[in-house]
Amino acid sequence: MQPKRIIILGATGSIGRSALDVAVSRPDLFRVVGLSAHSRTEELLAAGRRVPGAALCLTGADSASPEIGYGGPGAVARMLEEAQADMTLNGISGAAGLEPSLQAIEAGTDLALANKETMVLAGRLVLAKAAARGVRVIPVDSEHSAVFQMVERFGAGDLEEVILTASGGAFRDRPIAELPHATPEEASTHPNWNMGRKITIDSASMANKGLEVIEAIRFFGLESRRVKVLIHPQSRVHALIRMRDGALYAQVSETDMRLAIQSALSWPRTETCAFGRLDLAGLNLSFREPDPARFPLLGLAYRAVDAGEGYTIAYNAANETAVDLFIRRKIRFTDLAGLTSAVLDLAWPSRVDSLEEVLSVDVEARAAALEAAKGF
Repeated sequence: MQPKRIIILGATGSIGRSALDVAVSRPDLFRVVGLSAHSRTEELLAAGRRVPGAALCLTGADSASPEIGYGGPGAVARMLEEAQADMTLNGISGAAGLEPSLQAIEAGTDLALANKETMVLAGRLVLAKAAARGVRVIPVDSEHSAVFQMVERFGAGDLEEVILTASGGAFRDRPIAELPHATPEEASTHPNWNMGRKITIDSASMANKGLEVIEAIRFFGLESRRVKVLIHPQSRVHALIRMRDGALYAQVSETDMRLAIQSALSWPRTETCAFGRLDLAGLNLSFREPDPARFPLLGLAYRAVDAGEGYTIAYNAANETAVDLFIRRKIRFTDLAGLTSAVLDLAWPSRVDSLEEVLSVDVEARAAALEAAKGF
């Protein structure tokens, strides 16, 4: 069996670095043929040295260079077209990951998707395009990877509900009265996972779990009432599914994204993995309902997905804008939800039928968030 040809987008981020670890650990299974980053030139070059021969793409550069073969407008699309990969892993953060997801599908590669915003902004369009091109979208987020692997084994016919777990982030046990005074530095420290700054702040507010709820609803074609969330401080149970007979099945592993990444890259096979092995002896696992007063952004995600496609675009745009303002100390941590709610109070389309419409709503929602922030 020839190694699967892999492209890693967002190669210098936490997901991209973990994906490179996976690929290097199993050269018999994977051959990395392309890496992209936005602006971290030296880190991209260092990643390239781990996989000699891989094409390098710097999207934030005006043009290509002798060391980095792809740069400037359309660089990712050109690399995807010319590298002839079997699978693309999209580890780009935020709404910027949507267009590369579509480009990977258009290039005819399967898509290992760690960019949840792709499904939040345009899930229906992305899945339809993948079906038309005859490729698969495989989730990489640990929760969605877990659900995907279990549904693949048990089938969707008898599935009653999906339960996503959440660590609760940096402030899960902090008194609510103290949250208005929380700093960006405090919100950027995760108790269990090593992630980028924005996603770690989203974990503290549970906006990240809200995005994952939307992603699960879109990806698995479920009504919102069938996707639930439990706080699980230990982060060992990544998701559960409840079947029609009431039985619960769980995926349990260490807090190591490399296991979920290898599961996606090696799909539809299951291969020996050097990461994520867990010893349950002496380990206590606990679960509790999320407190709506502590995590209002989770409830706003359900509100958005029930209202329609334009509202989930607005939810993501408002939250990304709010997090940026919080990092710059323009608003308080507790204003993240208030600003997002103010944007969702506006009228957005219930259906969005093209990439151009998605991007238009995204731009409008970001402008609305900045305007709303003037009142905070």
